[in-house]
Amino acid sequence: MLTPDQSSRAVASILATASGDALGAGYEFGPALPAGTEVGMVGGGVFDWAPGEWTDDTSMAFPLLEELAAGHDLRDEATLDRVCAAWITWASTAQDVGNQVRAVLSASAPTAAAVRASAARFTSGNPRAAGNGSLMRTAPVALGYLDDRAALVATARAVSELTHPDPDAVDACVIWCELIRSAILTGVYDVDGALESIANRELWRARFDEAEAQQPVFFSNNGWVVHAIQAAWSAISHTAEDSSQLRLALETIARSGGDTDTVAAIAGGLLGARWGTAVIPTQWRAAIHGWPSSTGDDLERLALSAVS
Repeated sequence: MLTPDQSSRAVASILATASGDALGAGYEFGPALPAGTEVGMVGGGVFDWAPGEWTDDTSMAFPLLEELAAGHDLRDEATLDRVCAAWITWASTAQDVGNQVRAVLSASAPTAAAVRASAARFTSGNPRAAGNGSLMRTAPVALGYLDDRAALVATARAVSELTHPDPDAVDACVIWCELIRSAILTGVYDVDGALESIANRELWRARFDEAEAQQPVFFSNNGWVVHAIQAAWSAISHTAEDSSQLRLALETIARSGGDTDTVAAIAGGLLGARWGTAVIPTQWRAAIHGWPSSTGDDLERLALSAVS
């Protein structure tokens, strides 16, 4: 049983994912903006988003959250079949689908096995297969396994491998889920603890050290999962750890250019897990919405069910 603070942090992990996504949407693929430039959840951008509308990041997270809310295990093949079928339905009409995800979801059948096979074909010999498309949707995974670290690690790997089996993508999802889990339970960030669950600890410790030494704009190739996670951690580590951290860090990411919606969604998942719902701006919570005709209230309801 979670405490009220832990429940608040679990819900905020999802709401802040969607908030970061919707905040960054209007700046996606744009240039870096000068420090201090005012940014907001204004919509627009290359896909002409409505203000507060979330993008592919939260849309792909939604079926994962639904399955967890229904009490299903994301390691179960039937559960993953339903997730993949939902993704394929979404991708058939979505305006913003990443190149790798779109290619993988052109699988021969709407099943986890077919999607995995498609991902394996895409990844084989492809030097650009370590995209950020599994990391962007990973926050819900942590909510389903807060009391079982080994299960969380296995699930994070399994869900990433559906579309992004590259080792860097898989490791990134494990690390971020571990960070979110720890933040929900304890209210602190624990990078060293998160790194215990992967084999390449020294490599990833160096990557986090680099993120702490550089500003988010330095990681300009943020469609790559390594730069995406570094940019997210850089924004967090360069913002004072107080109740304004979530808003200020996400605004910094929106000014950083490139794949702003995804990096902000990634960072939002961890920031929400650290700070809880009280620090999410009220206007953001009221505005967020997106596929499948859902709002922040729906995300909150599903998140609470996922951890109950």
